[in-house]
Amino acid sequence: MCFPPFEIHVISNGKMSLKDFASKAAVMEPYVHAFHIREKNLSSKELIVGVENLLKMGIPQNKVIINDRVDVAYITDIRGVQLGYQSFDISVVKAKFPALEVGKSVHSISESREAEEKGADFVLYGHIFSTPSKPNLPSRGLTELEKLVRVSKLPVIAIGGIKPQNVRGVLETGVKGIAIMSGLLETDDPLTEVKSYMEEGERVWS
Repeated sequence: MCFPPFEIHVISNGKMSLKDFASKAAVMEPYVHAFHIREKNLSSKELIVGVENLLKMGIPQNKVIINDRVDVAYITDIRGVQLGYQSFDISVVKAKFPALEVGKSVHSISESREAEEKGADFVLYGHIFSTPSKPNLPSRGLTELEKLVRVSKLPVIAIGGIKPQNVRGVLETGVKGIAIMSGLLETDDPLTEVKSYMEEGERVWS
């Protein structure tokens, strides 16, 4: 399959079981570049089982990223880890686990620059549009996203309220890709929906 020059990342939402997440991931896999397990309340054992569920459903190891848990990423030999503000320092993770791809969640240009200086491989920036998961926080919007992309030397993945109808505007800022939670996980037909994201994105280069 020939992908257009942008990535789709799918992030678990903490609502469905990781078994159900794996089932939906398997349907979308040909169109998705990375599946993130973001489950703050699960134990190490439960997270490892979650990774194993993805692998059993045919998701390649190089498409699996786990939030925060460097130990689980290392033990399961998956693609990498997504770090937040409470996680280990990026430079420590890169030094101790050089094989892992390391992403960093950022909310400003200064945080993105710091991630770059410490050796992150990419940044996840948001939230771009209003989203039920962050009802009390103002969205950052496309203007701020474009400012960050313009100065960042790292690939930027945009997250937050991204729907097929606004994909084009997001991609026109120059981001590397988009990250989606409810837009793909809370639909009964994830295959059709992920194709909609892909098709709308393709219009940017048509």
